[in-house]
Amino acid sequence: MESGQALGLNVLREPNHRGFSQPCPLWNGQCTIYSSPHYPRACQTYKCKLLKKVLDETVTLPDALTFIQQAKEMIQELEFLLPASTNPNFRERLVAQIEYLEGSTALENVDLVFLQKARALLIFYKEYFGVNDLVYDPDEM
Repeated sequence: MESGQALGLNVLREPNHRGFSQPCPLWNGQCTIYSSPHYPRACQTYKCKLLKKVLDETVTLPDALTFIQQAKEMIQELEFLLPASTNPNFRERLVAQIEYLEGSTALENVDLVFLQKARALLIFYKEYFGVNDLVYDPDEM
C-alpha cells in the first residue's frame, strides 16, 4: 500500500501533531480514493471518540450530528478571526495563531477573544472527538 505522502497528503509526524493536514486534498465532497486499494490504513481504521459512542449506542446519531454542527460553527467563528493566509489548512493556521498570540506581550481585545474561542474549540475537540494533540499542553505532562 502506498504511503499518505505518495498520495499527496501532508503527513504530520511530530510527536504532538499526528495525522494528515486538513482539508484532505483527496476530498471533493466525498473521499475520491475511498474504494481505491491506495486508501490509507489510517483512514480505514480511525474512529473518533464521538463515532465510537454512536457505534456503541451511548450517543444517538442526531445528538452526534448536533455536536458536529457545533464544532463547525466554532470553526467558522475562528476562521473569521484568523489572519488572511494562502494556507487552506485550518488546523495549521489555528495552531500557528495560538502559538503566535501566546508568545506576544501586548494582546488586543480581538486577540483575547480569539484565544478564548480557540481554547473553547480545543476543549470541545477533546471532549467530543478525543482530539487532544493539536497544541502542546504542559498541564497534560
